[in-house]
Amino acid sequence: MSINRRNVIQSVAALAAPGLGLSAWAKGAEAPLPKLGSALPLPALTLLDGRRWTPAEAEGKVLVVYWWASWCPFCAVQSPHIEALWRAQQAQGLQVLALSIDRQATAAVNYMKAKGYSFPAGLLTPEAAKVLPKPVGLPVVVVRGRDGKVVFAESGEMFPEDVQDLKKFL
Repeated sequence: MSINRRNVIQSVAALAAPGLGLSAWAKGAEAPLPKLGSALPLPALTLLDGRRWTPAEAEGKVLVVYWWASWCPFCAVQSPHIEALWRAQQAQGLQVLALSIDRQATAAVNYMKAKGYSFPAGLLTPEAAKVLPKPVGLPVVVVRGRDGKVVFAESGEMFPEDVQDLKKFL
């Protein structure tokens, strides 16, 4: 049996998440990863910076949806790579919608400010989760193609090169 680094990280993440409070937060609220080729509906929501985000902003564009939390150690490793992808590819039309599962918006806002992240982020409210429920795991990345359908879905920490490779969907 060979050991795959990604499988080890995902196994550790699965074991650690209940201790971090993830299962208590999302008990019964998590969904499976969306299937490739399925339509991905989007909610309208208020971003952490107070701006309003609507699904129309993603029409005809590639959108990276990223579920994260300020307390998640795996998100802390992955978020800088999401930020780098956002900064490098937004001029080419890449959109990002990060959805924090923090219970308090202030935790997410303070974390974003402390880290200097500029990607669009909102709180995954119960209303938003009705339209776009959080898949099992954390962090989670789903890429919605220009046609509104899922072209990529990954649960668990991604390697930096895998995050950067998401630009291939542009």
